[in-house]
Amino acid sequence: MLDPQMKRGLLENCILSALCQKDSYGYELIRTLSVCVDISESTLYPILRRLEGGGSLQVYSVEHNSRLRKMYHITEQGRQQIQSFLESWQEVEKMMDFIREARG
Repeated sequence: MLDPQMKRGLLENCILSALCQKDSYGYELIRTLSVCVDISESTLYPILRRLEGGGSLQVYSVEHNSRLRKMYHITEQGRQQIQSFLESWQEVEKMMDFIREARG
């Protein structure tokens, strides 16, 4: 079972990575992420709010079918967060390799 803190960090970076491709809205993000993780709205939206509060995302609204749709846009800080994550993940990979080798 994946540690909850680790999973949170992975989900945050998956969301930010999806937004590197293009701005998106909640339901579309869930569909985009479905190739790598099963994520519900009740999990996604708190993460989006946290990322917005931390400056990694900007939110704006667009009209769609006479309704406002909340769109999410990654900021430079969000892009830096992904880069930092990737750099630190190299250390995790080294530890995993050690564990695999030590197990035999």
